[in-house]
Amino acid sequence: MARRLSFAIAQPITIVGWFISSILLVALVIAAVYGLTLPGQDRALTQAFYYAIMASGIYFLIAALMCVTVYGAYKGHYKQEFKLTMSQRTLMLQTISFMVYMLAGAAVYHRVEGWRFLDSVYFTNFTLLTVGIGSLAPKTHTGRALLFPFAVGGIVILGLVIGSIRSLVLERGKKKLGSRMVERKRVQLLKKMHKKDQHEKLTPINGKEQANDLGMTERERRKSEFELMRQIQYHATQRQKWNALFISGSAWLVLWLVGAVVFWKAEHQQEWSYFQALYFAYTSLLTIGYGDFTNFSNAGKPAFVFWSLLAVPTLTIVISNMGDTVVKSVRDLTDYLGEFTVLPGESPTKQRAQQLLKDFTNPFRGKQGQKDSADQLSGMDKPPGMLGQRKDGSRQDIPEYEAMAMATDRVASEVEKEELHAASNAEEHGDEVSKDVHEYHYQLIREFRNVMKHLNENPPRQYTYEEWAWFLRLMGEDEDDYSFHRKPAIQIRDNHRGDREPDLQQGGMDEKRDEQKKWSWLGNRSPLMGNIGEAEWVLERLSITLEKALKRQHKIWQDAGKSYAATDAKKPSNSSGSSTGTSETQKGAV
Repeated sequence: MARRLSFAIAQPITIVGWFISSILLVALVIAAVYGLTLPGQDRALTQAFYYAIMASGIYFLIAALMCVTVYGAYKGHYKQEFKLTMSQRTLMLQTISFMVYMLAGAAVYHRVEGWRFLDSVYFTNFTLLTVGIGSLAPKTHTGRALLFPFAVGGIVILGLVIGSIRSLVLERGKKKLGSRMVERKRVQLLKKMHKKDQHEKLTPINGKEQANDLGMTERERRKSEFELMRQIQYHATQRQKWNALFISGSAWLVLWLVGAVVFWKAEHQQEWSYFQALYFAYTSLLTIGYGDFTNFSNAGKPAFVFWSLLAVPTLTIVISNMGDTVVKSVRDLTDYLGEFTVLPGESPTKQRAQQLLKDFTNPFRGKQGQKDSADQLSGMDKPPGMLGQRKDGSRQDIPEYEAMAMATDRVASEVEKEELHAASNAEEHGDEVSKDVHEYHYQLIREFRNVMKHLNENPPRQYTYEEWAWFLRLMGEDEDDYSFHRKPAIQIRDNHRGDREPDLQQGGMDEKRDEQKKWSWLGNRSPLMGNIGEAEWVLERLSITLEKALKRQHKIWQDAGKSYAATDAKKPSNSSGSSTGTSETQKGAV
């Protein structure tokens, strides 16, 4: 974590260490089974023996996965360095804190209640996971009194861990899987359009004659491209949500069925049937914990601890994915039924029935289109790029972000005022060019501040086509100009590193060559492609455009200053009035 060793040195050492630990534990387990000769016929393996088996398997799995990481790094699939993000560090610290808290509590109850330490671990496990099996319970007043703060603190830490897992695994996984799903849907749509000989709709329109032949202008063609991309995003998002539910639900089902097999075999002395083990696993997995069935064997208790630490977070992920799919569908169905039964709306029944039919036949327009029109277009002043300001002049409710964002907004606000003041001065002096330049800077800074407020919105902000056209115009592009556009490529070409994503979200200026890249809304250079959010993409491009505009203006000022200095040098030195006039002219120009 401190990066004192390079990846090439640290990773092999870590892998070898995990493999050695796994081999030593396996050797100890084998020695315990076959190497020890104890008097008597009957002997029982302790819980520590089964914990050692599970630990050796986990060590080996970690080492194998790290080998895969090393292989991918040397093949160029991963970076040859490992730098933890803040969310990853938080998850690691919270997980370690939970395990330390659980083991420390087990040590306390081992002392207070007189239980064996591993039995105390079993107790603290089903207590903090809110299963409450009931096979172990505090008998002393001290143990019962300690349970009050211990259970509350552990449940709070567990909630933090599950929240970190959800934000790290679900949110980031959704973003990456969603971008891949969008790319797949995009390729399928382009292939389908080529098969149906509709590729002319993807070709930029050059001139009025071609526009008259096709019956649409270049801007209308680009808008149809944009709407197709939005539909791709919508259907890909819905598909990704159901896929995530299927994967997490399958994992939950496997844990349930496999866990039941393990408990069935481990509790053979209680003569459980498989159905009874299935019932016990189900009530434990849903944290019901009736207590009519419980583990008593030394094999069943460690298996339950390991299984429950996997099963309860998995159940949380399943419930979260159900909230985006099944629960949302049930809620929408309830709303639709309420519209026609106990809670009718204000609109006539025929109009509501027609709207319901549209929602089912075209869900993209029914859901996404309403959201765009309601949340983004209503209450906005024109042009559509003036985001964050309503018709009555008031601002939208914006949450407070980090101190850096607030400081940036304050600085941008001051610069915005300066540019507006400079534009007013230029207009008073009749300098139309300077006025236009300062007004352009003012518009860039204004939109920069407005877009900053959209960065942390949940769900992420999606701009309308009119807003995108306004942003692109500020960046120097025109949706009516075909010279900025190209026909979308079906397959993404490989770059020199072998990546499949060389140009994602790279529409705009090529900084190295200082030339305009041509792109399409359905192409791999589209701002709607990739893992970067729309607000983040717009903010980055606006900042680049503003930086170039200010540099260009600074260079003009420098050239103007040099020309004035050269003019003054040529004039006679005794003409003091003329020199004073030139000085005043320089000040006015600056």
